[in-house]
Amino acid sequence: MKLALMQFNPTVGAIRDNATRIVDAAVRSREAGADLLVLPELALCGYPPRDLLVQEGFVEECRDTLLAIAPDLPLPTLIGLPWRPDPQSGSPDSWLAGGMATNSAALLRDGRLAARYDKRLLPTYDVFDEHRYFRPGDRPCVFELGGTTIGVAICEDLWRGFDMGVDHRYASYPDPMQQLVDAGARLIVVPSASPFVAGKGQRQRDLLKAHVSRHNITLASVNQVGGNDDLIFDGHAAIFTHDPAGPRLIAAGPGFEENVVIGDLAPDAATVPDPLEAASRSEVIFRTLVLGVRDYCRKTGFERVVLGLSGGIDSALTAAVAAAALGPDKVLGVTLPSRYSSAGSVDDSQDLAARLGIGFLRIPIEEPHTAIESLIGPAFAQIGAVTGSDVTEENVQARIRGVILMAFANKTRALLLNTGNKSELAVGYCTLYGDMNGAIAVLADVTKVEVYRISRWVNEHATVVGFKTAPIPESTLTKPPSAELRPDQRDQDTLPPYEILDDVIERHVERLQHPTRIVRETGYDAALVARIIRLIDINEYKRKQAPIGLKVTSVAFGRGRRRPIAQAWRPEREL
Repeated sequence: MKLALMQFNPTVGAIRDNATRIVDAAVRSREAGADLLVLPELALCGYPPRDLLVQEGFVEECRDTLLAIAPDLPLPTLIGLPWRPDPQSGSPDSWLAGGMATNSAALLRDGRLAARYDKRLLPTYDVFDEHRYFRPGDRPCVFELGGTTIGVAICEDLWRGFDMGVDHRYASYPDPMQQLVDAGARLIVVPSASPFVAGKGQRQRDLLKAHVSRHNITLASVNQVGGNDDLIFDGHAAIFTHDPAGPRLIAAGPGFEENVVIGDLAPDAATVPDPLEAASRSEVIFRTLVLGVRDYCRKTGFERVVLGLSGGIDSALTAAVAAAALGPDKVLGVTLPSRYSSAGSVDDSQDLAARLGIGFLRIPIEEPHTAIESLIGPAFAQIGAVTGSDVTEENVQARIRGVILMAFANKTRALLLNTGNKSELAVGYCTLYGDMNGAIAVLADVTKVEVYRISRWVNEHATVVGFKTAPIPESTLTKPPSAELRPDQRDQDTLPPYEILDDVIERHVERLQHPTRIVRETGYDAALVARIIRLIDINEYKRKQAPIGLKVTSVAFGRGRRRPIAQAWRPEREL
């Protein structure tokens, strides 16, 4: 038996276009000798569809489109989609108008709907909110094909939250995998739409192998690929089979690209290398960001991007991501020097643009900066405001730059990329309506230390990612980071060393550690830790107004982190 797993890159809501591409994949799979094609979770409508699921007509269009393509599929095909089953009926094509939807996988065979499985474990944590939209299924699904009993599970049914450390949520639930094995399944296929998180892929591989060993089965997992808003899906389909010496990987898909993976389930199938294990953390995060930018632009209809180039590391890495995602001819970098900008920063910006081959403009902001100062300075004096330069005047510069960058985005019909990193966003070291402008924040979930690490990896592997030479100037990598909004400014004048800051951010934001625990385990100065956490808390209002950021860690500053703005719990006061 040959099994085809399609790492499918759907556009959310493009139901008919997705369906056409599914049929094309089925034809190619049949030509390759496959006996069954499996697509990811909710492949027909794309994941996550969010409130489209409660929009009148959406689920119905999914059903109608599925049934319409059934006669065109040349082999049995398992397709994920929302469904409205009648809970009183066991028929796969049962339908209850107005009923609550299920997250389902439909088996189309011989031109008809032959079987349907409804996802039983519905994740409601981090970015997931499936209880809002779906009711859980209540029974296993197995079917026969070529003399093999095949079971179906969907994503969380297999992971059970283990890969995210929330397995306690399902302690009282029946195990869908065990019930499939009890029903006779020897091959279990698992359509998934599991967003990328650095490090999660290996944890999922370990879980797949654990199931194979425990149940003596063959297990095939296929994940969605591509970017949908802030979430990126990495593909990495895999088939593991049982062996007395341990689970063997007999088919594996590449990461970050659409691909049909064909696995021969013959007993003597050869073991294949795992591309997931060959890549470094820096490589997979870079490829994730590239895919996220490419798909965000493609799926929202933008062909070009513009970004500010400061001569610093964040804008340099963002520009490299954009050039790799869209091609250098689709990227415009604009440097906007002020009276405080060093000649080196301007030179580094121009050098970066030349290395990448992107468009470049230099627009000094001294004239509008002086004009605004002459306008607001006397007015401040009239109301008795404190005179002299402070953060107010620093922010004016950032906002001038934001206005100009937005003007270029509008005029050229380009998307403005935000270049801020997670460290800055965490502690509010950024200016609303200035350097926080943009449609999408490429590095919003990447800390400063990680930005440097990835940038060095890009330079060391320039040809691997498509650049002719190392794209980021060495001086950008080695000079002290600075916003350059006042004379001789350095980030470390205001912020702790990034190694400490980023460690505290990871512990407090991602691992949710209490301040006293952070101090106890790290030995950092208690007052410093308290200050960092206080900055994180009081800058929530900025993050609520920030552009969406591409998620690459377990907790990003996005929809998965729901913190109130007006709140008074201050555990750092205990320090």
